[in-house]
Amino acid sequence: MDVFKNFTDLFLDVWKEGISGVNISEIVIALGIFVFFLFLRGIFSKFVIKRLEKYVSKTTNKFDNSLVSSMEGPAKFFPIVLGFFIATSYLTIETRAAEFIETINRSLITILIFWTFHQIIGPLSVVIKSVGDLLSRDLINWIIKAVKVLIFILGIAAVLELWGIKIGPIIAGLGLFGVAVALGAQDLFKNLISGILVLVERRFKVGDWIYVDGVIEGVVENIGFRSTVVRRFDKSLATIPNFQFAEKAVVNNSLTTNRRVNWVIGLEYRTTSDQLTKIKNEIEEYIKNSELFSVTGDTFLSVTIEQFAASSIDIRLICFTKTKHYLEWMKAKDILAIAIKSIVEKHKASFAFPSTSIYVEKN
Repeated sequence: MDVFKNFTDLFLDVWKEGISGVNISEIVIALGIFVFFLFLRGIFSKFVIKRLEKYVSKTTNKFDNSLVSSMEGPAKFFPIVLGFFIATSYLTIETRAAEFIETINRSLITILIFWTFHQIIGPLSVVIKSVGDLLSRDLINWIIKAVKVLIFILGIAAVLELWGIKIGPIIAGLGLFGVAVALGAQDLFKNLISGILVLVERRFKVGDWIYVDGVIEGVVENIGFRSTVVRRFDKSLATIPNFQFAEKAVVNNSLTTNRRVNWVIGLEYRTTSDQLTKIKNEIEEYIKNSELFSVTGDTFLSVTIEQFAASSIDIRLICFTKTKHYLEWMKAKDILAIAIKSIVEKHKASFAFPSTSIYVEKN
């Protein structure tokens, strides 16, 4: 009987002393509290967040949709932070262990705060993009990425400080390391600065058709920190360093307001003055009355005799289409070419072609 009594006394003593002086009853209750908050987290995620997502999906405002979606992670993490804090507050802990638990609580709260700030940047970007007339969409995306990285770094630094890790010496060491890296990465910074200049000056954006003489022609798919990805018209993908766009002229064909037709129409020398005048006037009238071409102060029309060439009388035609789209421009040129040929044939004239006449003298 003494054995059982000793075992009972030892069991109760261990139960009372517990782990590091914490009563096992308190530990069990604390675990129960934490599990309860984990259960609340599941309910909150399943019902509250899902209902909010369903509600905001009915609105036309993109901000609330983005806000609910981005805050889902921090919202699920909040019950864990609160549950751990309440559970540990219930425990009677010694001084050293209490400091350790407090550091964990502070770390969890710090992570929650910086995570929330990091996630809020996404919804704010929706608002900035809708009113950002001064900045291009691609530049705004760059700024958002930079702010997110900065918040992430500050969050890590704050947590390290809580655990007694001084970040000052680390930053100083990184500064010396950064100088060494900068000396060997001049091209990287050159491309980075060039990319920023491209975005600030709005030379082009994603989706634009650009042409850089001797470098590339195609549609911009992505503007990165170091390079820009361009899809060429043969569907191949080209990655171009950003400094190429800063040092060379960039033609943005997507910003074209009207496309130009610049032709030389060569007629035979046997064409009479009357035929030339009628052909020239009728081509001009056709273009003026056509819905495909624009004749305004910005888009002039010129149909004039340019020169007496070696094998032809040249008429210079300059006009502009109303469309700026490439395929529609090609179609308008096709229609115009057929119309000009009909006009020339109507007036019994012919197009000239390069020829050489040989005269043989008889002795």
